[in-house]
Amino acid sequence: MTGGASAGLSARLEKSPRQGSGGAAGEPGDAAWMALLAPYRKLDRRRSAFELGITIVPFVLLWVLAWAAVVHGYWAGLVLTVPAAGFLVRLFMIQHDCGHGSFFGDRRIDDWTGRLLGVLTLTPYDYWRRAHAVHHASSGNLDQRGIGDIITLTVAEYRVLSGWGRFRYRLYRHPAIMFGLGSLWVFLIQNRLPLGMMRAGPTPWISVMATNLALVVLAIPAIWIGGAVPFLLVELPIVLIGGAAGIWLFYVQHQFEATDWVGADQWQFPRAALHGSSLYELPSILAWLTADVGIHHVHHLSSRVPHYRLAEVLRDYPELRRIGRVTIRQSLGGIRLALWDEDRSRLVSFREGPAQAGAGAARRA
Repeated sequence: MTGGASAGLSARLEKSPRQGSGGAAGEPGDAAWMALLAPYRKLDRRRSAFELGITIVPFVLLWVLAWAAVVHGYWAGLVLTVPAAGFLVRLFMIQHDCGHGSFFGDRRIDDWTGRLLGVLTLTPYDYWRRAHAVHHASSGNLDQRGIGDIITLTVAEYRVLSGWGRFRYRLYRHPAIMFGLGSLWVFLIQNRLPLGMMRAGPTPWISVMATNLALVVLAIPAIWIGGAVPFLLVELPIVLIGGAAGIWLFYVQHQFEATDWVGADQWQFPRAALHGSSLYELPSILAWLTADVGIHHVHHLSSRVPHYRLAEVLRDYPELRRIGRVTIRQSLGGIRLALWDEDRSRLVSFREGPAQAGAGAARRA
């Protein structure tokens, strides 16, 4: 992309930064954005295979080395579970690309790659893919919350809750629950039963139960040789650390102060993708381990762009770096955000939300 084209688009974006399709004159709409990103959807199967290989091989090696160390009494070997958890996150991101058909570019190959990776990530592929598709189709829509996303109430909804209801929501949004026990819940309970899709037909059940069976088959040799305790001492830290990191990433991608939520009557795909998803600025090693999923607004604009081309989009369109940008320091401050304030169109804390709503009601009276 030439510098002139990039500069021209930058000027148009700055002129009307919150518009989507149907925005100000000269502002890229839905079709325009899809056309701009279409060339980046072209993938390289050899590159995809390489990315898979340099992720799954280190993960398996680190897992086996940590397990062998514990079996032979070298407890220091458990330190290897930390980098193993990092590679587990990257495996999930490759599974994520498979779910969007943006890894090998062949639906059948992507699906079976995703299903096999789902055994290692403890995430039933077809069950997860269905929920994730709903997330992409409804992200930022206040009238379609609850599937494939982090539950977020508006200030008005929170104010009418009972004391018990407020306690439950505060507990759910507490960092220790969200990023600690949350990974236990998601990977050891939610992903072991098709929760939320009990009546969605046989596919979620088949996906979950087949993954559970494959997990048992994989675990049997390690438990048979080394016992259940070494197996759990290695597997659980990897799952919990990797799971917590995954939940944190998903949280930061959509739970930031300047995110965008609107009702169904105002919801537009380009606007929701660009302004409801963040650009999480991470150091190079973390960006690599997370397969550049932090470039989330671009991913939501065109989910068929493979992860290894997301950074290329930013290089060609540097103006996208100014939309939804969240630094690590800013993301830590985002933990306090828990309610969507419809009046101010931003996420607020528990302290800010009810107080502001009360003040607004007093002024109107």
